Amino acid sequence: MQLHQLRYFVAVAEVRHFTQAADIVGITQPSLSKQIHALEGTLGAPLFERVRGNITLTAAGKVLLPLATRILADVDTATREVQELVGLRRGRVRLGATPSLATSLAPPVLRRFRDAHPTIDLRVEEGGSQDLVRDLLHGDLDLALIIMPAQGTDPGLRADPILRESLVVASVDPVPTVAPGGDLRITDLRDQPLVMFREGYDLRDATLQACRDAGFEPTLSVDGGEMDAVLSFVEAGLGIALVPGIVVARRPAIRVTRLAPPGVRRTIAVARRRDAVPTHAGRELRRILLEYVHEATATDDLPPGVEPL
Repeated sequence: MQLHQLRYFVAVAEVRHFTQAADIVGITQPSLSKQIHALEGTLGAPLFERVRGNITLTAAGKVLLPLATRILADVDTATREVQELVGLRRGRVRLGATPSLATSLAPPVLRRFRDAHPTIDLRVEEGGSQDLVRDLLHGDLDLALIIMPAQGTDPGLRADPILRESLVVASVDPVPTVAPGGDLRITDLRDQPLVMFREGYDLRDATLQACRDAGFEPTLSVDGGEMDAVLSFVEAGLGIALVPGIVVARRPAIRVTRLAPPGVRRTIAVARRRDAVPTHAGRELRRILLEYVHEATATDDLPPGVEPL
């Protein structure tokens, strides 16, 4: 049984005339008759009675008609919904982003996407890069803005570097070992209490690795915070923290001190699962993201602390 045979059957059942039905479906009358005969052969029962030029449904035809009508309606609905999705009139895209990128890079990109495709359902997941990578691999995200780990990304991901982000030192008081107006070296953090991010935040790994590369283990005053908690702990005077510059832009109580070259820089990448076919909406969001990065780089309009590669 094939869909076109059902369409021909329904057409004949509606008009009760083979030639008229053939005109409706756009084929010749002999071809339509042949397909109806093939359908009857598949089902093992005649579907129409032809008496004195009148076409009527047999008992088998009466049983098949509502079923065929429903099947064709379901096929038409499925076709229309898929076409709407492909045409970006409906659908969903799930974007993951680190806290700093969720407040800096993601908003203008999502605004562009929303303006272009207002009926697409946008969902955003904020978290550390390790958490986002896990969600990507589990199929819970379509795309993610992550920080590239020094050892490279999981082989199950495709991660394309797009930007670089610099870290600064956040504190409420001047760091004692730094001259006024001067840049801070990582070694200046040796005896300073640090507020540390929880496991899963790439900022935790970046801070610990920078200290170890400088030859010391940092002293932790508070360990295990999320981004807002870490900044609040810094504001409360519990210690200092290495954070992206963008996250302290609207927190006047926090003092920002730059790191002396080469500083601590992180590569921002847009990532997706390597073995999954991207959705049309996901491909479009990625295209708009890259377009925004290209334009912002050309006009020097990137968020504070974010720079081109």
